[in-house]
Amino acid sequence: MTAEHGSTNPQHDESEHNENETLLAQMGGVSGLIYSTVPIVVFVPVNSFWGLTAAIWAAIGAAAAILVLRLVRRDNIQPAISGFIGVAICAFIAHRTGSAKGYFLFGIWTTLLYAGLFVLSIIVRWPLVGVAWEALNGKGTAWRKNRRVLYAYDIATAGWAVVFAARYVVQHWLYNHNDTGALAVARIGMGWPLTAVAALLTIVLVRRAERIESAEEADVDADSADAGPAENGPAASVDDRPASSADDRPPASADDR
Repeated sequence: MTAEHGSTNPQHDESEHNENETLLAQMGGVSGLIYSTVPIVVFVPVNSFWGLTAAIWAAIGAAAAILVLRLVRRDNIQPAISGFIGVAICAFIAHRTGSAKGYFLFGIWTTLLYAGLFVLSIIVRWPLVGVAWEALNGKGTAWRKNRRVLYAYDIATAGWAVVFAARYVVQHWLYNHNDTGALAVARIGMGWPLTAVAALLTIVLVRRAERIESAEEADVDADSADAGPAENGPAASVDDRPASSADDRPPASADDR
C-alpha cells in the first residue's frame, strides 16, 4: 500500500496525532479558544449597565485574569499575551472613538487584512499555509515544484481567506448599523467555531500534501535503486567466460618440446 492511499504504520498514526495536538496547542488549546471570548462577553453587558469606561476596564481586567490563570497553571501563555495585547488595542480604540462599537473596529479591519494576505499568497503561488507548515518542518521550498502539493496548500489557504472575508463582511455591516450586541454575537459565533473548521480543513490538506510528498520520494528512491546496477553495467562472472579448448591453442614450437 502506497502512502497516497494511507498508512497503517503505528508511527505514522502517532505523528498525525502529535500534529493535531501541535496545531491545537498553537491556538492555545480548547481552553484558549474559549478564553478568547471572555473579554467580549464581559464588555457588552457591562457597557449596557455601567457605561463604556467600566466596560473597557472590565474587558482589560478579564484579559489580565486569563493571563494570570495560564501563568499559574503553567499553560502556554503566548495566546494569552497576544489576547491581552489585542484587548488593550480594542479598548484604546473604543476609548478614543467614545463608542462601544469602536471596541470591535480593530478586529474588523484586521480580518480584512488577513483575508487580503491569504488571497495574495495564492495569486503569487506562495500559499501561506504551505509556507508556514514547510518552514516549521525545515523542508525548504522544494514543495512548490509539485503541483499537487501546491494545489492542496492553495485550498487550505483559500479556506482561511474565506473565513476572514466572511468575518469582515458580516461584522462591518453590523458596525455600520450600530448594533453592538449583534457585533458581539457575530464576533463569538464567527470566532473560534470558524477557526476550528478552518483548522480541521488545514489538517486534512496538510496530511494529503505530506502523503503526496512521501509517495513521490519513495518512487524516486525506488527508481534510483533500479537504475544503479544498470548504470554500472553487468559484471561478467568467471563462469560466463568462454573456456579455451585444446584445438584453439597454438602449436607448440620445437623449443617448447
